[in-house]
Amino acid sequence: MKNIILIGMPGSGKSTLGVLLAKIAGFSFLDSDLLIQSKVGKKLYRILEEDGADYFKSVENDVNSQIDVTDTVIATGGSVVYGKQAMAHLKSIGTVVYLKVSLDELLRRINNMATRGIVKKPNETFKDLYRERTGLYEKYADVIVECEDADLNINAEKVAKALGLSL
Repeated sequence: MKNIILIGMPGSGKSTLGVLLAKIAGFSFLDSDLLIQSKVGKKLYRILEEDGADYFKSVENDVNSQIDVTDTVIATGGSVVYGKQAMAHLKSIGTVVYLKVSLDELLRRINNMATRGIVKKPNETFKDLYRERTGLYEKYADVIVECEDADLNINAEKVAKALGLSL
């Protein structure tokens, strides 16, 4: 396996679960949101506030299209699925895993919506975003793993098993 690419809604556990999964797999870990922040020199929510969602999505597509690693768990931002180039590239360098979590569980997990850097239209609710993105996550996923459990270790083990990794 070349890389493991994690996609899913904000709060699905991509970054935190990704670190645990990297340990299980013996892989490196990369968070593409940190690459975006480094490239632009601002936190995600500041990019969205100051430069707008279209600019953010353009940078996100560009950054994710240029990731060149192997044996790495890559945690992407929740909006990566809007970038066709990025998703084509990510699928070409690894296995895309959708961390599927119910809307109710996501709302329970997320308590910092304003500073989280979530790409959405001005009047769009998190529920609207969930409905819009679910089909995209399913479209691009090679593997879908239900990650409802509050224990990240259990979810990481579920992903590892789904990928055939030995625990």
